[in-house]
Amino acid sequence: MEWIEKLDGSVIVSDLSGKVIYANETAEQTFVKPGEPPLPGRDLMECHNDDSKKIIGRIMKEKVKNVYTIEKKGKKKLIYQTPWVVDGELKGLVELSLEIPFNMQHFIRE
Repeated sequence: MEWIEKLDGSVIVSDLSGKVIYANETAEQTFVKPGEPPLPGRDLMECHNDDSKKIIGRIMKEKVKNVYTIEKKGKKKLIYQTPWVVDGELKGLVELSLEIPFNMQHFIRE
């Protein structure tokens, strides 16, 4: 699974309790400040505000996605948060953060 580890985008997976169980290199470089412990083992909620915590709770409770874009430090990113479900059973949360162009093409295909 080296391709996930080296992906030019952040991948973070947490379990049902909100504990981070996986973070790829990009996520570590993006979210971990010098001197802080690595993401795995940390509480996902510690780096989110109250509104975000409510959204994460809704994702887990209702098994729905939360998808949006942000602009931060001159970069536009697609944030894709989705429940991690195996055989119909909720296991946790997956968050992808991918840098995207400001002027991105959009195609309609049928």
